[in-house]
Amino acid sequence: MKLSEILAGNKLSLSFEVFPPKTDSSFESVREAAERIAQLSPSFMSVTYGAGGGTSRYTLDIAKSIKDRWGVPTLAHLTCVSSTRAMVKERIGDMIEAGIENVMALRGDVPKELADADRSSWDYTHAIELVRELKESGADFCIGGACYPEIHPESRDRAEDIGYLKEKVDAGLSFLTTQMFFDNNLLYSFLYKIRERGITVPVIPGIMPITNGNQVERAIKLSGSYIPERFKSLVDRFGRDPAAMKQAGIAYATDQIIDLFANGINNVHVYSMNKPEVAEAIMHNLSDILG
Repeated sequence: MKLSEILAGNKLSLSFEVFPPKTDSSFESVREAAERIAQLSPSFMSVTYGAGGGTSRYTLDIAKSIKDRWGVPTLAHLTCVSSTRAMVKERIGDMIEAGIENVMALRGDVPKELADADRSSWDYTHAIELVRELKESGADFCIGGACYPEIHPESRDRAEDIGYLKEKVDAGLSFLTTQMFFDNNLLYSFLYKIRERGITVPVIPGIMPITNGNQVERAIKLSGSYIPERFKSLVDRFGRDPAAMKQAGIAYATDQIIDLFANGINNVHVYSMNKPEVAEAIMHNLSDILG
C-alpha cells in the first residue's frame, strides 16, 4: 500500500522507524526487534539506510520481511550522497524487484572520511537530485522527503530553508517527515510557514522517545533540537534512574503525540531506536485513542 493512501484518510495513525544492523552478527536481533514492532500493526514502518549507505544491504531485507510476512506497509530509505548514478540505479532496481512502493529520498550524511572532499564531481549533492532520479526511473513510487521544523543545519535562514524545501516537494514528493523535535509549538509554527509558501503535501511529525539520559546529548548533537525546560527538568530528575527515565521518556513522547492528535495532526511517526518495548508501551498508552 502506498503511504499517500494512508495519509489521505482521516483516521489517526502511528508508525515506527527501525534501522538495519551495523554488522552481520547483529542482523538477527535487529530483524526480531523489527518484527516485534510489526506485530503491533502500525500504519507503516520505515527502514533507514545508514550513513553513507553502510548498512544498505540490510534495508531491503528487513523492509521486504515486514511487508511480506506481517502485511505492514513499508517505507525504505534511500540516500545518494557520495553514490554514483550507476549505484543508485541498481538500488532502485532492487527496490522495484522487492515490491517496495514507498521510498524516503534523502541526501544522507557525508561519510567522515569524505567530509573535506571536493564534491564538485559527485553525481549527487542534494536530495532533490535523488527525487528526480526516482521520478525518471519509471517506477510508480510514493516518494517522501525530510524536513526540519527548527531549520536545516546547513541553511542560512528559515526563508532559504523553506525555499529549498519547496523545490524538493515540487520535484515530486508526496509527503514529508520531520526531524525529531521536543516542543510541538515548533512544528505548528513550521506548518504555518510552509503552508504560506504553498507546500501542501502531508507532513508527518517525527517523535523520538528519550528513554535514557545519555540520549539527550546525542539527540542534540545529531539534530540540533531545542530542548524545552520541561524536558530538561524531567532528565535532571530521572536521568540517573534507568527504569524511571524510560517510563518518563515514554510518557513525554506519548504526551507529545496526544497533543499532535488533538490539534489536527492525524499521522505521527516514532523513531523507535529498535526498541520494541518502547513501541509497545506507546501503543498501549494510545490504544483507545487510536481505536
